[in-house]
Amino acid sequence: MVLSPKISRRLFLTLASGAIAAPHRLLEENEVPTLLDHILLGSGDLQRGIEFVEQHTGVRAEFGGVHPGRGTQNALLSLGERRYLEIIAPDPAQPGVQNPIASGLHSLTEPCLIGWAAHPGNLSAFAEKLRAAGIVFDGPTPGSRKRPDGHLLQWQTLAIADTASGLLPFFIEWGAETMHPSVDAPNGCTLLSFVAETPEPAELAARLKLLSLDLPVKKGDRTRLRAVIRGPKGTLEVTS
Repeated sequence: MVLSPKISRRLFLTLASGAIAAPHRLLEENEVPTLLDHILLGSGDLQRGIEFVEQHTGVRAEFGGVHPGRGTQNALLSLGERRYLEIIAPDPAQPGVQNPIASGLHSLTEPCLIGWAAHPGNLSAFAEKLRAAGIVFDGPTPGSRKRPDGHLLQWQTLAIADTASGLLPFFIEWGAETMHPSVDAPNGCTLLSFVAETPEPAELAARLKLLSLDLPVKKGDRTRLRAVIRGPKGTLEVTS
């Protein structure tokens, strides 16, 4: 084959390998934070949230368990390697728990994004970096939940005081003996895009840089998170 002088051999090999054959692959690489661990889709009722996601994507999330003392329960589906969607809703068996998250979920009329988690590695070392930078935070705080099969999942979380109106994540480190939820959660979905929109993108970008986060930031008329998830049935777009 004779190559056109306008096409370099490197570009030809790149095209032939399929590295840029699919526009959605570029979108996924460019618009999903590197350290994203999971995104949280809040729902006033867990089954309603599960059905909402299945209706749009064709994948049914699997019940994950309850959060004792927090008043919530969840269902999970994988979004690829080390990424997953957590559908979180009030736990009817814990009606008296005083938890701001559970209280907020009760008021939702339809599912929406309520946050996300990032995995920075060793959480104690990350906490030291934040302390040195003068960033106020809470944690690391241990957490756990028991799966329906009886297996105990354990983790630690850290939350910074300045959450930028809900756009910044909390940080998580999974226990050494805990299998990441994305491994055995129902698969078939891919996270194409996860971005933040804000009227002040430069200000948010500066905060993200301090935290070593590459969350894509776009200028918008209001502050919100936006996720695009592709499944075998179709595409689901949700916002906070």
